[in-house]
Amino acid sequence: MSGKKIAVASDHAGRELKDDIKALLIERGMEVVDFGADSDESVDYPDFGIALSEKVSSGEIPRGILVCGTGIGMSMVANKFRNVRAALVGDLFSARMSREHNDSNVLVIGGRVTGKDLAFEIVRVWLDTEFEGGRHQRRLDKISAISDK
Repeated sequence: MSGKKIAVASDHAGRELKDDIKALLIERGMEVVDFGADSDESVDYPDFGIALSEKVSSGEIPRGILVCGTGIGMSMVANKFRNVRAALVGDLFSARMSREHNDSNVLVIGGRVTGKDLAFEIVRVWLDTEFEGGRHQRRLDKISAISDK
């Protein structure tokens, strides 16, 4: 997935890893839109998760990566948005499956619980794995129908 647009955002706890991931994405030839945070000063993670998720939800940006301390808070925020399928991932198998079976369009990583090397591998696997479709699309359609209620 090179040459494509992707968004990144974090809170203060995930800022350092977010910046490292941003550099990796740029190295891969991607256009990166950074919604912050820009310092280690304490901030409210929903503000940054909302900014990124709005763009993915609208289709303006196809995919995003969120980083906070554990990834839990950002996952909760992102999955409130229609058309966002955020996956909190801490291992390579889950990174692959979140794309193959769930067509995740937002990757969430815990900056305080995931080391940089593993995070980079997770990002690479997530970016390079395609959605399988088929029976998995039927399941995603059922999830989408929930937000239509």
